[in-house]
Amino acid sequence: MVCALGTAVCFGTASVLQAAAARAAPPGTGSGVDPVLLLRVLRQWRYLAGLGLDALGFVLEVIALRQLPIYAVSAALAASLAVTAVTASRVLGVRLSPVEWAAVLVVCGGLAMLGLASGEEGSGTGSAALRWGTLCAAGGVLAFGAAAGRLRGRARAAALGLGAGCGFGVVEVAVRLVEGVPETRLPANPATYALLLGGGAAFLLLTSALQRGSVTAATAGMVVGETLGPAWVGVAWLGDSTRAGLMPLAVAGFALAVLGALALARFGEAPAEAGAA
Repeated sequence: MVCALGTAVCFGTASVLQAAAARAAPPGTGSGVDPVLLLRVLRQWRYLAGLGLDALGFVLEVIALRQLPIYAVSAALAASLAVTAVTASRVLGVRLSPVEWAAVLVVCGGLAMLGLASGEEGSGTGSAALRWGTLCAAGGVLAFGAAAGRLRGRARAAALGLGAGCGFGVVEVAVRLVEGVPETRLPANPATYALLLGGGAAFLLLTSALQRGSVTAATAGMVVGETLGPAWVGVAWLGDSTRAGLMPLAVAGFALAVLGALALARFGEAPAEAGAA
């Protein structure tokens, strides 16, 4: 659980840097799948620093996924918004309302409940159908992003955020599907390409969502996309479970962590909020 929380710290800090970089970059093509925008933000040190933290967070995430069920790791990833909120309040001078401070405590309480209730990761290695399905899902994220980019306003931001969350969810599942596979067999494993394609698509969609529209809506959509689907796959397909008799505690903890994160969704845009304070 320590590695999962470390992932949340890395991702929560990185989101502040990447949101600032995306807002400062000139607009790209306007599409949800917008490689032009990504190339432009890659020239900014803040985005590169955020990518460095993302890389460190990903390493910690892989370690966590080898020890914990997917539902526990995905809830910890959603908790990165609590990290962002607290950091913004201390470093950037952003004011948290009493409700938002309560949401931070709810997230922490939910994670504590999950830590008590979580068992070890499931022993399932996934079927060939699941591996191919994960790759198809990664391709579907790109197609969904292209369609979502044509929407307007909050619907566009929420859809792009949801697509990005699904892409990150694909990465969570793919990590489990490549675990323990010999290096010589990785090129033949569809989950290997799902991991790369899902992660790349998620970054494209999230960058576009942060650049224009409601980042609150985008972040809320991302939280939903990266938690619910992967958690279900872990339980239904990979054998993730809880400690004996603690299923209700795990469900309650997961729900509290996700709901608390949704209440803090505006902190996907912490630098802009700081400027408005």
